[in-house]
Amino acid sequence: MAKLYGSLEAGGTKFVCAVGDENFQIVEKIQFPTTSPYETIDKTVEFFKKFEDQLQGVAIGSFGPVDIDENSETYGYITSTPKPNWSNVDLVGLISKEFKLPFYFTTDVNSSAYGEAIMRKGVENLVYYTIGTGIGAGTIQRADFVGGVGHTEAGHVYVAPHPSDVANDFHGTCPFHRGCLEGLAAGPSLEARTGIRGELIDQHSEVWDIQAYYIAQAAVQATLLYRPEVIVFGGGVMAQEHMLRRVREKFAALLNDYIPVPDVSEYIVTPAVSDNGSATLGNFALAKKAAERLSE
Repeated sequence: MAKLYGSLEAGGTKFVCAVGDENFQIVEKIQFPTTSPYETIDKTVEFFKKFEDQLQGVAIGSFGPVDIDENSETYGYITSTPKPNWSNVDLVGLISKEFKLPFYFTTDVNSSAYGEAIMRKGVENLVYYTIGTGIGAGTIQRADFVGGVGHTEAGHVYVAPHPSDVANDFHGTCPFHRGCLEGLAAGPSLEARTGIRGELIDQHSEVWDIQAYYIAQAAVQATLLYRPEVIVFGGGVMAQEHMLRRVREKFAALLNDYIPVPDVSEYIVTPAVSDNGSATLGNFALAKKAAERLSE
């Protein structure tokens, strides 16, 4: 009987469940909206139950903040999220109690970073940002995650305000912070500034330069803090080719040749895994890692 590995990408908008074989090729995959916790988790359990006899392990990459400290009483919980009804939900506990399997738990962006590192042979130091409805980042250093008592929260660092935002007294859309990266550069900030949904804004609008200014600051921070081999920007905001160009240009201007970095066209990139599949690939590998750890 073939061995399978499970992946759950638990997003604030949708859950993506998949099982893959020993080569991390997808056997079956589904997605459904993130509604109430119990309804969404029930659908997740129902999907994985079909493969229970073959599953060796499951990895969960979740929106956050989450508790990833295995010694904590709230390990596996989604904690202080702004997502309605999802604060203090025992995500791992509610799913894992239905299975006799090892589980690996991390953030969705960590899962994506892990998947990207797998795809980029020889790369051991990488930062992955998702720029979408929210902003998060996962960092791989020498093939392991960066983090201590918890995961990093790179989306909520403070950034220097753009002159246009200063003039318009715009401090972002984050409910926790005035002037953080997520509040100023995630998708909702586009509509807050213009009154138009991001996908409907003309690509020549000056608002994209404002957005790129903040995302480039994130790239500078990642460069100075982690000295990665590559920075990957995923998520809906970065799906437009013109955004990648804008971010690269502003990054070069902001860094101002302070330290050497690879050619910007190879250093600041979009995902190598197609169809937003970085997290699924990463989770397959992490599920295998959990299974192997249990058998040691």
